[in-house]
Amino acid sequence: MRYVIIRDDDTNALTPVECLERLYRPFLDRGLPVNLATIPAVTTDARMANGQPEGFLFNKNGEQRPTLPIGTNGELINYLRSNPGFHIVQHGCHHDFLEFDSNARADLAQRLDDGTTLLLEAGLPRPQTFVAPYDRLYRTALEEVARRFSILSTGWFELGRLPFTWWPRYAVKKLLHSPHWRIGDTLLLTHPGCLLSCHRTLSTMLGGILHYLESQQLTVLVTHWWEYFRDHQPDEPFISFLHETAHYLANHPDIKVISFADLLDKKIALN
Repeated sequence: MRYVIIRDDDTNALTPVECLERLYRPFLDRGLPVNLATIPAVTTDARMANGQPEGFLFNKNGEQRPTLPIGTNGELINYLRSNPGFHIVQHGCHHDFLEFDSNARADLAQRLDDGTTLLLEAGLPRPQTFVAPYDRLYRTALEEVARRFSILSTGWFELGRLPFTWWPRYAVKKLLHSPHWRIGDTLLLTHPGCLLSCHRTLSTMLGGILHYLESQQLTVLVTHWWEYFRDHQPDEPFISFLHETAHYLANHPDIKVISFADLLDKKIALN
């Protein structure tokens, strides 16, 4: 059996409900869980490396508050709570640029704890999985995340950025060519880049997805909801491809779409 986790990044207080509904109704109707990496209190002036505003702010509409807790969008919270096929993952705290690429332990711990508190105060379940903005964490951040979460989902690990006590386990991971590994009680998952992206052609997306589904026991498919609605217009071919992906995953008996939480119930053992 091959397993797939759908990870959609950047849900926040400015995310329109209709965007998530348009993208993921075919998944939900088929019983395919969708993991939403959710920003607890989004920075409304969040910027990319090139200084441009983050794409997930396209619905800002002149909002002046510097941060917006997820709980300020009651319509979104009600929608998420009424659709149990959505699973909430903590995505940083504010999604400041490279927010967890730091060794400032007190600040990191505060951001992790504040983020969890904001999700809980909004009425969402306690997150068991963490995703850092840009998938970037330095060793102190990795230690603090591992103390609080059962799963870390990220793009890659580098020896020089790991806590020194993790090095032996990392060496074993590299020796075994394993994309996923464990430190203590925390499962560390990698993904093969953002395979579902507006920056790829449809053919390369398909080829990449099929390659990893065939070569890995567990594949984390990462995408970003706002990429499907650039310039306030739905990208119909891209949306259709996402829906075709749902059809493909649902109709292959040797593939099972799971949530991050499904990995914690001991029923799924990774090789």
